[in-house]
Amino acid sequence: MLEKGGLWRNWVGNQSCIPRQRGAPTSEEMLAQMVAEAASEGLAVRCAGSGHSFTPVALTSGLHLTLSEMQGVVSVDSALRRVTARAGTTINQLGKVLKSNGLSLINQGDIDSQALAGALTTGTHGTGIALGNMASQIVGLRLVQPDGSILVADESTPDLLDAARVSIGMLGVISEITLQAMESYNLHEKLWRCTFDECMEQHDDLAASHRHFGFFWCPTPESRHCYCLPDTSSVSTTDRLDDVCEMKVIDITDRPPMQDGFETIAYSSEIYPIEYVPNFHELEYAVPLRYGKQACIEVRRLMLEKHPDAIYPIEYRFTAGDRGWISPFFEQESITLSVSGQPGLDYWAYLKDVDDILRQFGARPHWGKLHFLGHDDVTALYPRAGEFRALRQSLDPHGVFLNDHLRQLFA
Repeated sequence: MLEKGGLWRNWVGNQSCIPRQRGAPTSEEMLAQMVAEAASEGLAVRCAGSGHSFTPVALTSGLHLTLSEMQGVVSVDSALRRVTARAGTTINQLGKVLKSNGLSLINQGDIDSQALAGALTTGTHGTGIALGNMASQIVGLRLVQPDGSILVADESTPDLLDAARVSIGMLGVISEITLQAMESYNLHEKLWRCTFDECMEQHDDLAASHRHFGFFWCPTPESRHCYCLPDTSSVSTTDRLDDVCEMKVIDITDRPPMQDGFETIAYSSEIYPIEYVPNFHELEYAVPLRYGKQACIEVRRLMLEKHPDAIYPIEYRFTAGDRGWISPFFEQESITLSVSGQPGLDYWAYLKDVDDILRQFGARPHWGKLHFLGHDDVTALYPRAGEFRALRQSLDPHGVFLNDHLRQLFA
């Protein structure tokens, strides 16, 4: 049932561990048995999802689980527009099932190869000033506890549900997730390029007048290649190739699918994703919306003046506030600002300088992206951090679902 552990690495290779045991359960019953046996032997348990986190959240020297054999949609409630899926189901797989059932996710991020449980409970999001992160769509969870029992979090237990939405695997191993979806819709995407000043001038209007708005600021002509961004020169408002913004707006439309230059109409989950080559190590913080432009201006200045070798784009998006106790967006409308370091280079001084800027605005990290928070930072930034820690302790007093990284933040 269990295998001896071996070397595990995440998708970009910046995190690795050698666990004592590995497990790939095929059912909730088998998952519960694996967790209970490991806990009884004093082993820690972590689940890797699709390995898309840049942080050490999935690492363990104990039992390392993958839910890659626990995929697929369990049920679709067309009347309530809800879907229940096994935790290892990828966002891409879910989108295809929703499309065939006349439904869509309310919003999603720009990578769709992630497993649902890992993506949602680290705070993954898309963009849209009135749209919450993906975890805000959760209406039910089944959580395997250290003794193998199943804890159900749903609308009948609102505090537990809000604590578990973004919980980084610390409240149990998720076996199933139920999401609130909506009626199927097509999206109309438009891309263009402009100067940074033009972007800042249009910032508020574009965020308010489109369902989705976000941009990449590219300091050099090479920057867009780092994230495989298309060449939008033909729809550019500037002749510059450096210090420019690659702009994107997306809106729901009744028009049929089409492709015309840098305008595309397609089913919702076919528009959201971007194809990335895993050649970057990313830091991303959620900055209160009112400070968004100022934060972006200061990070841009830092990159141009102090770190000109940092050529990976700034990615800038919007997310509404939510109720997740340790969500980056807890009761806070935010923009998210991400920057990246190049693998193989010492980028820590650069990322620390970005952190120094963003923490001045009370920014909170995406838990799957690089950050510099400690225990006291979590306490200061998350009003319900104390309650979350107390709940985690009550459910898992022996820290089965912790590792060194999480222990320093939440124990």
